[in-house]
Amino acid sequence: MKRILLVLMFICMASGMPAQENDRGYVIKVGDMAPDFEMYMPDGTTMKLSELRGKVVMLQFTASWCGVCRKEMPFIEKDIWQKHKTNPGFALYGIDLDEPAEKVIAFAQKTGVTYPLGLDIGGRIFGLYAEKGAGVTRNVIIDKDGKIVMLTRLYDPEEFAKMVSLLDRLLAQ
Repeated sequence: MKRILLVLMFICMASGMPAQENDRGYVIKVGDMAPDFEMYMPDGTTMKLSELRGKVVMLQFTASWCGVCRKEMPFIEKDIWQKHKTNPGFALYGIDLDEPAEKVIAFAQKTGVTYPLGLDIGGRIFGLYAEKGAGVTRNVIIDKDGKIVMLTRLYDPEEFAKMVSLLDRLLAQ
């Protein structure tokens, strides 16, 4: 994966195009304020990102049809959610891309995750963070001030370990 990114960066530099983090399909970047949104939860409640200001927030974009998501989610459950779920300074939300509540509930049960999964009807929230048609299996880490501090794409154990370490550091402050 790293070789592919290096090759893409070289091609971009050789062609005069800027090589950016957005090669991963993001429309936002590290250092940006996280775009605000309101999301419906399967139980009918809502969650608004700006109301989580003051907390470290992890957003996980996912979908039931995504094999890589199903591979990553147990690690999020075990290495992040179970470790930090009782920390009042932390929030984790899965954002399920354009599926009905019944499917999202069944997906959570099948994968064994207990962290909250919200509904992204029509992909509206996804579109604030990534290009239309870009794949799911992406995580956005947001600091207490609402700034994006890390973006991941797909499931890479090395990148995942860096994300876990970053979350541990942010939550220890």
